[in-house]
Amino acid sequence: MIHPPGHLRTAPLQGETTSSLICRVASRYGLEAKVLRSCWHWCNPQPKRDGGGARPDADVLLNAAGRQLLAGLCGVREDVLARALPSWGQEDARLGVKEDGVPAAAWRIGGAVVGPAAFGCRLCAARRTGTAVQVVRYAPRWDRVCVRHGRWLLDADADQPREYLDVRHLPEMVGAQRRWTGVARRAVRAGAEPERVFALAHAVVARWWDHALHWERETIWPRRLHQVAGGDAGSEFEWWRIVGRDAVVFPEVVAVADALLDPEMAELVWVDSGAGRPRALPADGMFCRRLGERVGRAWLGPLAATDHGGPLIAWMGSVIRRRRGAGGPPGYANDPWWVRQEHQPVTMAGQLRVLGKEKRAPGSGTMWRAVVPPEQRARIISLIDSAEEQLLQLRGVQSGPTAEVARQLLRGLAHSAGLIEAAWKRTAVAAVNGGVPWEEVARWADMPAEALRSMLTAGGQEDGGGERRDGASAVS
Repeated sequence: MIHPPGHLRTAPLQGETTSSLICRVASRYGLEAKVLRSCWHWCNPQPKRDGGGARPDADVLLNAAGRQLLAGLCGVREDVLARALPSWGQEDARLGVKEDGVPAAAWRIGGAVVGPAAFGCRLCAARRTGTAVQVVRYAPRWDRVCVRHGRWLLDADADQPREYLDVRHLPEMVGAQRRWTGVARRAVRAGAEPERVFALAHAVVARWWDHALHWERETIWPRRLHQVAGGDAGSEFEWWRIVGRDAVVFPEVVAVADALLDPEMAELVWVDSGAGRPRALPADGMFCRRLGERVGRAWLGPLAATDHGGPLIAWMGSVIRRRRGAGGPPGYANDPWWVRQEHQPVTMAGQLRVLGKEKRAPGSGTMWRAVVPPEQRARIISLIDSAEEQLLQLRGVQSGPTAEVARQLLRGLAHSAGLIEAAWKRTAVAAVNGGVPWEEVARWADMPAEALRSMLTAGGQEDGGGERRDGASAVS
């Protein structure tokens, strides 16, 4: 039985998901979370992992009555909850159909509501609340180190049992998180959004990480990886490479972000390009050589300079075009902080899905479900269903003046074609992100690989449903 509202006070943690708070309130009252959740009318079922079990990164949106109820159970004012919980004031269309005064709730995936969701530090939660229970909070990747307890807090959307990695013996992790504050201020002064600067730097370093297995002179990352794995990654080396990537490369991501914001580094790019006398970027260019030195790898310059088609070369190209005043009107092609879709690193959740199912027969339905996130699958299916519905409606357009019938048919067919095109583009991107080579996908689409790459990475496209697709919309 639940005590009267406010009998037991449960304070929210900064950045916590509403779902996480509800679970902690239930624990405070000695109840299972599902028992306490029965106090709300639910508009949809709780999101589950593909293999079963609740998703830790699922969040809850509440209507006004639902928020009032939770505030009473917490014994905390609503304005306090509003400041602490990023999803507190967000609405869902399904909540509006409930009767006034009925506490209602709707499940949503946290990443689609606010942003990346990560596990919180249980030791910090215990220090604040007296109980070491699971906490999930919204946290960008530059704020994942628990300085007090030396933990790197992992993404909550991946189907794996760990909540954190032990980084107590890696002081450079704490140092990088502290340095990021200054880098973010520099980004603001330079007129750039810190989030986008970090995303580009992360894409650059994650690409290096993918190549690092073949770099004989790379010794820093293997040492860190074995340390976060408890001393030796052993037979689970590939699993640890996926789970430990973001933590292991974090200091280099901050260093690269700092370098890309440095006007002197941009000047080196301009000089390497020939300045007023354009030339191909050299393998021994000053910019990449200096960048390698700034990340503690003097030997990295030529490898970075010859990685054509990567996010670093794309950034350099945009810097050169802006300096020359060329490249057409302002847009994504001239935006140095735009990360193209094919450059966006596959998330830990996406990589683990592939790793867990890589031995299955290619082409099986299970393989598709393992590689492609549920949100992307749902969007593709929605586009196909919409195109089918549109085409069925056109079957009735058979009477009337010739010009009017033709106009309706052509408009309807064009709209259906747009929906189908959006569906196959999203399918192609999902295949590429799942590890299928560009050339293979292009062969299936019956078009040249470069043409497919250009089409899928063109900035400012819109799909048939009117949704803008650009480099900021990650496809894992």
